Amino acid sequence: MTSEQVLEKASEYLPEKDVAFLREAYEMAKYAHREQYRRSGEPYIWHPVQVAGILVELGMDPDTIAAAFLHDVVEDTDIGLDELEEKFGEQVAMLVDGVTKLGKIKYKSKEEQQAENHRKMFVAMAKDIRVILIKLADRLHNMRTLKHLPPEKQRRISNETLEIFAPLAHRLGISKIKWELEDTSLRYLNPQQYYRIVNLMKKKRVERESYIEEVQSLLKERLGGMDIEADIHGRAKHIYSIYRKMVLQNKQFNEIYDLLAIRIVVKSIKDCYAVLGTIHTQWKPMPGRFKDYIAMPKANMYQSLHTTVIGPKGDPLEVQIRSEDMHKVAEFGVAAHWAYKEGKTVSDAESLETKMSWFREILEWQNNTNDAQEFMESLKIDLFSDMVFVFSPKGDVMELPKGSVPLDFAFRIHTEVGNRCIGAKVNGKMVPLDHQLKTGDIVEILTSKHSYGPSQDWIKITQSSHAKNKIRQWFKKERREENVDKGRDMIEKEIENKGFTPKQALTKDNIQRVMDKFSFTTEEDMYAAVGYHGITAAQVVTRLTDNLRKQEEAPEGQTLTEAVGELKQQTKTPAKSDQTGVKVRGVDNLMIRLSRCCNPVPGDEIVGYITKGRGVSIHRSDCPNVQDEENSRILPVEWEERPQQSKNYDVDIEISGYDRRSLLNDVLQAVAETKTNIQAVSGKADKNKMARIDMTISIQNTAHLQRVVDRIKQISDIYSVRRIMH
Repeated sequence: MTSEQVLEKASEYLPEKDVAFLREAYEMAKYAHREQYRRSGEPYIWHPVQVAGILVELGMDPDTIAAAFLHDVVEDTDIGLDELEEKFGEQVAMLVDGVTKLGKIKYKSKEEQQAENHRKMFVAMAKDIRVILIKLADRLHNMRTLKHLPPEKQRRISNETLEIFAPLAHRLGISKIKWELEDTSLRYLNPQQYYRIVNLMKKKRVERESYIEEVQSLLKERLGGMDIEADIHGRAKHIYSIYRKMVLQNKQFNEIYDLLAIRIVVKSIKDCYAVLGTIHTQWKPMPGRFKDYIAMPKANMYQSLHTTVIGPKGDPLEVQIRSEDMHKVAEFGVAAHWAYKEGKTVSDAESLETKMSWFREILEWQNNTNDAQEFMESLKIDLFSDMVFVFSPKGDVMELPKGSVPLDFAFRIHTEVGNRCIGAKVNGKMVPLDHQLKTGDIVEILTSKHSYGPSQDWIKITQSSHAKNKIRQWFKKERREENVDKGRDMIEKEIENKGFTPKQALTKDNIQRVMDKFSFTTEEDMYAAVGYHGITAAQVVTRLTDNLRKQEEAPEGQTLTEAVGELKQQTKTPAKSDQTGVKVRGVDNLMIRLSRCCNPVPGDEIVGYITKGRGVSIHRSDCPNVQDEENSRILPVEWEERPQQSKNYDVDIEISGYDRRSLLNDVLQAVAETKTNIQAVSGKADKNKMARIDMTISIQNTAHLQRVVDRIKQISDIYSVRRIMH
């Protein structure tokens, strides 16, 4: 869409004054991004225009579309939020701020920064759901143009999209965006399977279309006789849903029969059930495959009747029946409630608030979780996992994450019910508290006033973040003194494990820095949080010892000559050349050590970094730990000329690929073929069958490393091999 097409589309449902408002937002964005270009070579303004176009297609209100035009100006240009608020109002400024990354704060790692960015976005989104609608449109256009980025970034962004944004689009009911995000992510994460499924679907296309036509004509004839107006069309399953079925059920493509579905959209709920009766009369329904999401809507507001029948040719046929209003919500989800209607931005604010009540828990998690990465894990568990629906003895429905136990149910009813829980009945029978609940279970919680309260084990066996947070709160409140003592012991032990003393680390300034970082009011709050496992001792101690580690560096203001002179006095037993393989140009007898953060090896470009008390630390020249340091601390160094086999160096590599049987064995065998020793290896795979293998290998130089990398890349289903720094 061009900017004019976006504005023209908006004019179909917005009055002239609002279209003028949007044009003004576009002109400001165009001016702000005037000298910026995307990786594809297009002017940068093309991206915000496409994001605004996606939201116009959803029928969003003027503030949201204006914020879409302006969503990158604060992050990428000199324009500030105050200027936006003055020109476009408080709402637009708030929405832009919600999707703006935290760019001016330094973080320990990219993962921590990304987690903080997501945390900021989710908290803003809990206050106004339109924040995430802009972010989803932004991510959708970025995925459409992902081909212009390097392969490593493509995989990282695609994985993040599958883990966070596609499940969020699903939770908000926006299937129109969800399916495209999933299919595009799969294309970059597992291109072999993606294109294989695409080709197989193309081969069956003609057969599929004729089958749909046959079903449509039969249904139209039947429904016409009942005087029911219906829009009937076929819908092929999305590529990612076929891929997941193949992975989860371990099936080949030709074993998946329900590759298509018939969708019937009618005028009223009464017509939905009438059509269902007609279909079950025409074709035999498959047992256990009927779901009534009209009587019991999904948490994302989705409503529809689902049934699977044995179709005309004896193959399973999935049928979805819904009204026109239900279809709109199924496609646009929560966005349907924000669609612009005669001067109102929300059709029914109270109704929307009730339906999105699960989202309000985000604010509670935000208040009870100090660590951003822990906050993101909580979101992934509660918002993005599959759900089960269970009943109270009175018939009330409760939605819980898959794998939940009676304790999750108890805390969802009320905090006091959870705290006083002593047992549970499921379907009338006593069960242990770690019994996994299934959809349809009737759960009764047994309580006692004489209960001693939660056990620490409850944190491990509960599945929902809601329950875990309530249990932690109980320990925080009821056993504060015990937690303070326990936390102090854990922190002191961790400090000693780091090679420092508690007296060195627990200074007033160090403690204040930790309190600022994690929003603690007092020193006791810090100890108590560690004691009740609200935060780990390692997280606290890492920040307590930051300054101590920096003190090992050369003092500021010291000249290179002074630093080298001091080093010579400190060096009693200098490292021999055959220990490190590195020499400082023009200077002999210095203590030298190879840095563990980047593990330099012969063939790498290297620099020396003067530390205090630990000699010269050798880093790769591209190591981020020396990028921003003062030149007075940097020494010119070089590798010794030596025979090839005289020394081995440890290097960490990361291998990514498709998780299949024997993948790890193939990698180990490939490394062995290059006559390379493996010092350590670990691996894991995510739910999308993406495997990651971390390996430490012992090599002689960069040429040796390249041979190993080239050999691993020859293995089928391996996507990338990269050297990593810590």
